[in-house]
Amino acid sequence: MRVLILNPNTTSSVTDLLVRAAEPVAAQGTDIVSATAPRGVPYISTRAEAQIGGAIALEMLAERHREVDAAIIAAFGDPGLHGARELFDIPVIGMSEAAMLTACMLGQRFSIVTFAASLGSWYQDCVDANRLQARCAGIRSVGRSFSSIDTVQNEMEDALVALAEQAVAEDDADVVILAGAPLAGLASKVRDRISVPVVDPIRAALKQAEALIALDPRKATVGTFRRPAAKASNGLPDPLANRIGWRD
Repeated sequence: MRVLILNPNTTSSVTDLLVRAAEPVAAQGTDIVSATAPRGVPYISTRAEAQIGGAIALEMLAERHREVDAAIIAAFGDPGLHGARELFDIPVIGMSEAAMLTACMLGQRFSIVTFAASLGSWYQDCVDANRLQARCAGIRSVGRSFSSIDTVQNEMEDALVALAEQAVAEDDADVVILAGAPLAGLASKVRDRISVPVVDPIRAALKQAEALIALDPRKATVGTFRRPAAKASNGLPDPLANRIGWRD
């Protein structure tokens, strides 16, 4: 099976980090391929940037969806996820949805711990969109700047562990999610320093992708995720325009 890790941010080093974090848990026979957004922002941290990244994710999927068995939108917050599920026949997994649903299988309430305060409101929107408010114990972020998106997890490792333990002690979190693509792989490094299970979103997403491929669900022909009726478009890249217009 082939699984696409699609990074809607433009930082290719983060894509490489995501792939390295996912590879150790891939099942035998799973081939991980990756793609990085050709334009946009280095890392998505606001609602506006998420809208931009979601549109670019749809363009990227239109180009690659026939080459893979499933795709992961590898930005916490899942930009473009619902639109992708409408347009494409393969399973499309959102990294944050996968992390939260996995956390719900490990405990009653989870906390999201991340590296930048600007991410909090967008992540709360994601919790709300998945109707998991009652299962979310809170969202905590490190309240200081970092020098580079490439090194943020090394710079903030101790602070993130401390925040996770605060979430356990003060918010009654049963599970901690270390959120944000630049934190991929950190959970396995610090799991013994945190007193509850720790979820790595990209690993959760990969395992759920593998499960959905094995289950081989049919594409909906009715309901909210059926493929929309053909429609003309202007100015879109040909692969996406063809998909929207049922010409592919």
